[in-house]
Amino acid sequence: MTNSNAHKVAIDAFREQILNAAKSKTPLSIEGGGTKSWYGNPNQYAKLNTGTYSGVLEYQPEELVITACAGTPLKEIEAALKEKNQVLAFEPPHFGEQATFGGAIAAGLAGPGRISVGNFRDFVLGARILDGKGQDLSFGGKVMKNVAGYDVSRLLPGSMGTLSLLLEASVKVLPKPAATATLRCRISQDKALKILNEWAGQPLPLSASCWIGNANGDGELTIRLAGAAAAVKSATPLMSAQVNAQIVSPDEAEDFWDQLREQSLSPFTSLGADQTLYRLALPSACGPLNIPGAENDVVLEWHGQQRWIKAPGDQATFDSIKKLANSHGGHATRFKQGSNINPAFERFTLLSEQAHSKALEAVQARLRSAFDPAGVFATKRLP
Repeated sequence: MTNSNAHKVAIDAFREQILNAAKSKTPLSIEGGGTKSWYGNPNQYAKLNTGTYSGVLEYQPEELVITACAGTPLKEIEAALKEKNQVLAFEPPHFGEQATFGGAIAAGLAGPGRISVGNFRDFVLGARILDGKGQDLSFGGKVMKNVAGYDVSRLLPGSMGTLSLLLEASVKVLPKPAATATLRCRISQDKALKILNEWAGQPLPLSASCWIGNANGDGELTIRLAGAAAAVKSATPLMSAQVNAQIVSPDEAEDFWDQLREQSLSPFTSLGADQTLYRLALPSACGPLNIPGAENDVVLEWHGQQRWIKAPGDQATFDSIKKLANSHGGHATRFKQGSNINPAFERFTLLSEQAHSKALEAVQARLRSAFDPAGVFATKRLP
C-alpha cells in the first residue's frame, strides 16, 4: 500500500528542489536506483532522487493496466504482475537490482520482446509530472483510447529525464503467453537475416531472435516462439526443419533470454578498456555490414534491426560507423564506453546528424521551452 502523506511530502520536496534549481540556473540530474547512470551523456549536476516516491498506486488486472510511482522498484512491478500471470511484454532491462519504474521509462529501453510487441512508448497510457516551473501536470489516462490533444505522456520514454520529472505513469500490460519454445541452430549471419525476414512476413508466433557470431562467418541463431499453445506446437517442427534447429530446454532458454535482456552474455561483458559497445538501429532489409576494426561476437537482435558491435572507441571510428549506418537508413550510438575512453564523447547521435531532422530539432526546442524554460533538466544527457 502507498502512503499518501509521504507522497505529498516527497512531491513538495521535489518542487522546492526544482524551484531552487530554476532560481540558481543550475540543472538537476534525475536518478532513481542509479542502475543506468552510465547510460547517456555524462554530467556532474546535483541529483534529484525519486526513491522517496514509491509504490503501486493502482493495478487492474482485468483492464491490463498498472499505475505506479516513478521510484517504485521495477522488480516490485514485475512481482505484482507475475501473481496475475501478466508481464511487461517489451521486457525492459534492469541493469541492476535497484532499477526503478521511472528509470525504465526515462531510459526507454526494451528487451528481446520489443520486435513482436512494440516499444515502451507504445505501452504508456498516461503520466503525471512536475515541469521545470514546479507545476503538477497530468496527461493521458488509464485506457488506450482516453487521449485528447497532444499525447505528452509518450514523449517521456527515452527522454532521459531531460524534459520533466516523472512522478507516476500508467502502462498497459499483457497476459503471459500460454506457451513458449526456444530453438537454436548454427547458421551464417547472411542466412540468418534472410530466414528471419521470411519468417517475420509469415503468420508465425516468432516473438524474439538473437544471432551471435563472427561477422564474416558462422554463428548461433536463437529464436523464441510465444503465443497460443496450438500455434507454438505447429510452428516448432516447421521452423526447426528449415534451419536444422534443436529445441532448447525451458530453464536454459529462460536464462538465455534474461541474460540477453540484461546484457550479461559474454559478448557484452568482455568490453576492453579502449573499446566502445556500439548500438546500430537498422532497417529490417539491411544485410550484413563490414565494419573495419570491429571484433567478433557481433550480436543481432530484433531480426537484425538492432545490432551490437565492439570496436575502438575513438571519434574517427564512431564517425565511420555512424556514416555506414546512415547510408543504410539507420543510425548508430555509443552505448557503453570502456574505462579508457574520453568521457566527454557524446553517447548519442545528434539530431542534426540525421537526415530530415531540422523539423525534429525545432519541435524538441519548443517542447523544452514549454516544459522547462529555466533549463532545470537541461543536463544534455540526451542531446
